[in-house]
Amino acid sequence: MDVWQVIRNTVLSEFSEITDVAQITRIILRLVLAAALGGLLGYEREIKGRAAGLRTHMLVSLGAALFVLIPQQVGASIADLTRVVQGLAAGVGFLGAGSIIMGRQQEDTKGMTTAASIWLTAAIGVASGMGREATAILSTVLALVILSLIPKFERLLESRGRRRNSKSG
Repeated sequence: MDVWQVIRNTVLSEFSEITDVAQITRIILRLVLAAALGGLLGYEREIKGRAAGLRTHMLVSLGAALFVLIPQQVGASIADLTRVVQGLAAGVGFLGAGSIIMGRQQEDTKGMTTAASIWLTAAIGVASGMGREATAILSTVLALVILSLIPKFERLLESRGRRRNSKSG
């Protein structure tokens, strides 16, 4: 047997463990949903010209889903899954920190929202990977509302504050 036959047989044996069509469908659904939901948040960041965009968010969400899906498949306990999620939350926090650029003053600091969206994207991936699709979808919708509507509301409040200050001054 040559090396390629060994590799082929090893890969095929991995797939032979997944024989149930329902299980294959569930895995595909969870992974695709995680990537798609992460992509929605990443697209929003990308159209706003942020450093971490579509691909980054998709990969973070997909990776998080995979990190919880694999232990589930091998029968890990809830305690083990809890440790996986704790590690993910900390690890993705470091990834998000890389998107933050500190300025000399607080107003000059950039990337905090993108860092938070990366962190949230990982949580959405975890929800997808754990089979909590409704929670993942709802969280994505809420995040999109926060990322798109809250800035408009903030600008409205700022313009009202400026008008009020100009009248009193």
